[in-house]
Amino acid sequence: MPLPAPFSRRPGTWWCLAAAVILAVLLMQPDLASSSPVVGQFLLFPNAKFLPCLAAPGQTPTAVVQVVKGDPNDTLTLSTKGFKPGVNFDVFTVERSPQQANGSPVPGFTNFGLAWYQSDLQANSSVVLKTILVNQIFGFDPDASLSPTNTFHLGFWFNSPADAAPCGFNGVTPFNGDHNAGPLAFISRPNATTGLGPLCLDPDTSTSPAHCNA
Repeated sequence: MPLPAPFSRRPGTWWCLAAAVILAVLLMQPDLASSSPVVGQFLLFPNAKFLPCLAAPGQTPTAVVQVVKGDPNDTLTLSTKGFKPGVNFDVFTVERSPQQANGSPVPGFTNFGLAWYQSDLQANSSVVLKTILVNQIFGFDPDASLSPTNTFHLGFWFNSPADAAPCGFNGVTPFNGDHNAGPLAFISRPNATTGLGPLCLDPDTSTSPAHCNA
């Protein structure tokens, strides 16, 4: 059966109208998307003293993450722009961030805790991870008496110490495949209320400290 004349002549009109109605409903319910434990988006923040070694001339480097809970695993996309071309990084999930929710340094910060090597990353590009991430990412090591430990933070490190040398770095860190990486470049911050990293999308605040619903 043919569509009525207005729709058969202008099929795009009907779809545009439907999309506008759906958008209006969503705008009237702003908590609908933000409360979903299925999709998350968050920023990574720079290690400020190394910004001059990260930024392209006249630009501010940014790193944006989107993570989608899936079955049998999750999908995380990390996108970067505004960086000096040719700089390479190594992406890790870690237990702890050196930055508080407001961006100030964590007092007495000593180390990142448990760390998982996830991917290599080139400046001004994107990487996609497909693994267990949302709410459940953890590691354990009975030989080291390490009980199951979540790594809800995400960061990336300079692959080469030489790229950070002009900013005063003169050591090495273990954050690449050869264990001779440079310093932290960007990392996530904890949630101000729960204290958990952003890979926990479904926190349980009935306990203190808060934990994540797996």
